[in-house]
Amino acid sequence: MSNTKIAVVMGSVSDWETMKNAVNILKDFGVEIEKHVISAHRMPDQLSEFSKGARQRGLQMMIAGAGGAAHLPGMLAANTTLPVIGVPIQSHALNGLDSLLSIVQMPAGIPVATTAIGNSGAKNAAYLALSILSRQDQEIENKLIMFRREQTKKSLESDAQLND
Repeated sequence: MSNTKIAVVMGSVSDWETMKNAVNILKDFGVEIEKHVISAHRMPDQLSEFSKGARQRGLQMMIAGAGGAAHLPGMLAANTTLPVIGVPIQSHALNGLDSLLSIVQMPAGIPVATTAIGNSGAKNAAYLALSILSRQDQEIENKLIMFRREQTKKSLESDAQLND
């Protein structure tokens, strides 16, 4: 198992249904993770303490899921130089568009990589994190190569089924 640590942070426990997709992928790849609920609006002091101390605790990056006003990924990024990947949670009010726009519209100098809304976004956040980590971790790179080969194989099998 890799010693790499990624924090998967969500603004509310209700975001777990989406964020567990990222956690499951990272676990499948053997990446050490930690999970947290930290509300940007209800826990600003805890958010600041968490993100400012992230590097010292051995974290290499964060995946942050948030819905609605979705300030969590940006506030984490504002307090650390570690990479932050934002996952817009699908909301009831605007179907996640509010979350997407809140996360993706960061001011220059405080980047947050932003994925798609919902479950696909959580999965892609994990794959993006793995891609970044693969630059330094041959084991993760090998697993990503095998995963992509398997994706290709499944697509080719699907194509063949259509033509049988």
